Amino acid sequence: MLHSLQLTHFKNYTGQGIALSPGINCFVGLNGMGKTNVLDAVHYLCLTKSHKGLPDKLLLQHEAPFFRVEGVFDTDGERHKVVLKMPADKRKELEVNGTVITRLADHIGKFPAVMIAPDDVDLVQEGSEERRRYLDSTLSQISVEYLQHLLVFNNLLKQRNALLKNFAAQRYFEPILLEAIDRQMPRPAAAIQSERFAMVEKIQPLFQELYQAISGGREQAHIELVSDWPEKIDYYAVLRENLEKDRYSERTAAGPHRDDMAFLLDGYPLKKFASQGQLKSFLLALRLAQYEYLRLEKGRAPILLLDDIFDKLDSLRVKQLVQLLLEREVPQILITDTQRTRMEDVMRDLSTDFRVFLVENGALT
Repeated sequence: MLHSLQLTHFKNYTGQGIALSPGINCFVGLNGMGKTNVLDAVHYLCLTKSHKGLPDKLLLQHEAPFFRVEGVFDTDGERHKVVLKMPADKRKELEVNGTVITRLADHIGKFPAVMIAPDDVDLVQEGSEERRRYLDSTLSQISVEYLQHLLVFNNLLKQRNALLKNFAAQRYFEPILLEAIDRQMPRPAAAIQSERFAMVEKIQPLFQELYQAISGGREQAHIELVSDWPEKIDYYAVLRENLEKDRYSERTAAGPHRDDMAFLLDGYPLKKFASQGQLKSFLLALRLAQYEYLRLEKGRAPILLLDDIFDKLDSLRVKQLVQLLLEREVPQILITDTQRTRMEDVMRDLSTDFRVFLVENGALT
């Protein structure tokens, strides 16, 4: 649970501190006032990066010399003060309880969070990178080892692709140099693939249960991992088999960086056959399954961030969604909307405790 939040020169917040409710926190205001920025600050504290994947320098308030995001978390009865700060001309710095954390990877997963936002539609409409990010964001919050394997593999992949491009540019080929990299790639590749398959298998029943609850059970929803190299096959053998193809295409053709997810409704591709209502239900179920999976694997509930949820659902469906979350005893929710009256009506109808923050030009009241 996040107890309090302090923002300094973060996006459009010059200096702002708030105390949060352990239950539902509603941030209401017109578009462009800074509602989403509050949720993004929480995401940044938990995962050390913006939800939208923005470079850190774009999080800095215009012409400010630095930005600073501070949060106090309650975890198992203990308080933890987390500070992320970045001077304009330096790398960001992370401190937890006054101690500098030199490896950001060691922090990810300590305070899990899941964000549901309008751009979730990119999971369906954009390329496979978005769907891999869904997998990686989840698994990285659960396993430090997974995140390390991912970082190592991505670094080796970058080196390998650069070498392939250099070979083509220089019009020569030195297989020994390539093999030195190829020998290092199977271990992290196999670990990444194994964890992804295991996650999809475990999250499938959670996802299906949630989709039925949200949609009313009119169709069967299904997700699966799609990989271009067979499970249990040594990745080194795959690299050797594709060597000539990789050489002429100047990039690595197969591997975890090409994994994808298939989204199906009654056996048909979601992207081609789903209505708008089915698409929204599918995406909500996918994110809530991510939340439930994290809660089960971590042994504690993540913070749930709901950005502009009325963009996805009408008031009745929002009420049903929040009721579903309350029934599942989701402890802390941060939610944004443009209309205070609409938000308060939904919360009052549910007879739940909530706190409302009015957002205007980077100020919260």
